[in-house]
Amino acid sequence: MTKKNNVISIPELVKNVTLLRLTGEVESLKRQQKEICEMAARSILLALDCKDHYTYGHSTRVAYYSVTLGKELGLSEEELYDLELSALFHDIGKIGVPDSVLLKPTRLTEEEFLLMKSHPTKSYEILKDFEPFQDIALYAKSHHERYDGRGYPDGLKGEDIPLYSRIILIADTFDAMTSTRPYRKGLPYEVAFNELEEFSGSQFDPELVVHFIKAMQKEEAKDEKTFKLTIIDGDFEKQAA
Repeated sequence: MTKKNNVISIPELVKNVTLLRLTGEVESLKRQQKEICEMAARSILLALDCKDHYTYGHSTRVAYYSVTLGKELGLSEEELYDLELSALFHDIGKIGVPDSVLLKPTRLTEEEFLLMKSHPTKSYEILKDFEPFQDIALYAKSHHERYDGRGYPDGLKGEDIPLYSRIILIADTFDAMTSTRPYRKGLPYEVAFNELEEFSGSQFDPELVVHFIKAMQKEEAKDEKTFKLTIIDGDFEKQAA
């Protein structure tokens, strides 16, 4: 910085003021973009809620479980935000699955199962053209990839699967196991933990399973009935209604 008698020159002062103004404008634009993204997210999630209230509730719980694991892994606030958004959107493609399949209370036929398996790709298609959600679209697309490479839709394996997708798969499966539905009672946490450990290394990232169980045992010890999220307001029930 050019100084004369410890006084900043006029051109230097103008330059500094301009940089400060530009920095403020950039931060303001970032806040505006974030607000727009959250409005878009809430609108899309409302559409999911109207389509299938259970899947909406499931998505909020998967977001809670995913963020709980993310915190255990030491992810930053920004990373946790993206992880929460990815988890909330992981099943958004089910909007495109026929009600006769999505809401069927009995076992799906092979043809119906193929329709259900299309939902990660549909999630990707819904999100990919909105620039702020492009990475989120990829994480949603890959949440049914297996650690051993036998998942879908792309057969990704190991750490080729995005971290957030590997986290969401564990959270998704855990919620499916522990949620009570009209046709079956949810499993106790300990039984679900055992199931995750059994398929650790094949279906799930083994290191993430260890951290997830540790994190969820801490959460269980709190004995709280509800949880909060960052992107959508409200107190959400930990147990499926």
